[in-house]
Amino acid sequence: MTSTVSRSSADLVFERDTGHEQVVFCQDRATGLRAIIAIYSTALGPALGGTRFFAYDSESDALSDVLALSKGMAYKSALAGLDLGGGKAVIIGDPEVDKSEALLRAYGRFIESLGGRYITACDVGTYVHDMDVIARETSYVTGRSESDGGAGDSSVLTSFSVYQGMRAAAQHVWGSPSLAGRRVGIAGVGKVGKHLVEHALGEGAEVVITDVNEHALDAVRQAHPDVDVVEDDGALVRQDIDVYAPCAMGGALTPQVVEVLRAKVVCGAANNQLADDSVAKLMVDRRITYCPDYLVNSGGLIQVSDELHGFSFQRAKLKVTKIFDRTLAVLENAEQEGVTPAESADRLAERRMTEVGSLRRVWLP
Repeated sequence: MTSTVSRSSADLVFERDTGHEQVVFCQDRATGLRAIIAIYSTALGPALGGTRFFAYDSESDALSDVLALSKGMAYKSALAGLDLGGGKAVIIGDPEVDKSEALLRAYGRFIESLGGRYITACDVGTYVHDMDVIARETSYVTGRSESDGGAGDSSVLTSFSVYQGMRAAAQHVWGSPSLAGRRVGIAGVGKVGKHLVEHALGEGAEVVITDVNEHALDAVRQAHPDVDVVEDDGALVRQDIDVYAPCAMGGALTPQVVEVLRAKVVCGAANNQLADDSVAKLMVDRRITYCPDYLVNSGGLIQVSDELHGFSFQRAKLKVTKIFDRTLAVLENAEQEGVTPAESADRLAERRMTEVGSLRRVWLP
C-alpha cells in the first residue's frame, strides 16, 4: 500500500490558501483505491466527516469537492455545538463498478494511519454496510450498522434536521412553523430526500419532486401516489412552490436558478448549495429566505457523533430538534445585522471555533 501525491493537485491546496490543516492523497494500486482525505480544522476536536465515493472527471475536481466539503463540516460541527472538527474524504471512482471489500479495507488502513485525527462516516456513494467493512481496519469510523454496534442510517436524522430548518423558516417568513397547505419542491429523493417527503406530507404539505434516478422516483411514487413529479430541477424551480429543498449534489443555487425561483424559502440537505458567494445576496434581494445547508443538514452528523459515546437514538433526536431554534436565531440575526443568513451562520461558527478552539489549537490523539 502506497501513498502518492499528484504535484499539480497538491499545489492547488497551497495556491488557494484554503486554510486546511492537512490534506492526504491516498493510493493503493492493488485495489484501485484513489482517495483524498481533507482535514479543515481540529480546533474543537477530531475531524468527523463522511466519505464520498464518486466518479469525478479529474483529480482536481475531486480535490475541489473535498476541500469545500471538509470546510463545511468544520462549520457544521461548530454550529451544532459538537466538540468535533471538520473533515471529509472522497474516493475517486464509480461505486457501482469500483467498490470492493479490498478497496474499502485499504481505505480503512489509511484512515487508521491518521491516528484518530479523522473519523469517517457515510456520504454519497457509501452506505452503512461499507462502514462495517472499513471498521475491520480502523476504529475511527461511525455510521455502522446497528448489528455492528453503530447508529445505522444517518439519513434518518439528516432529513429530520432539514425538516426542523423548514419549520423555523416558515415561522420566520409566515409567522407559523406549520407546513400545512404549503407546496414543497424536493430535488433529489435518495437517502435523505425520501424521508423529507414523508415529513412534509405528514404535516399536510403538498409535495413535488424530481430526481435523475428513475428508481428513486419510482420508490417515492409507489409509497406516495399523490406526490407530483416534474422532469428536472429546471422545471422544479419554476413551479409554484413555497419551499425549495435541494437534496442532491452541490452547486444547485446559481444566479440563473435564483432569478427564476418562485419559492420564498430554500431549505435542503445538499452540501455546498451556493454556486458562488453572490447567490446569497441575490436571494436576499429577491426576498428569498435561505437556510444555510451546513446548519440545517447537521442531523446526520449529530447522529453519527452520538455513536462515539454509545449510541442513543432518542438522545440524538433530542439534540437535532434544537436545530429549529438555531435556524431561527441565524435568520433573525441576519435580519438584525443586515447580512445574509450564510454570513450570519458563518459568524456564529467562526466565533465558536475561535473562542473554544483557542483552548485546544491542533487536536492530537
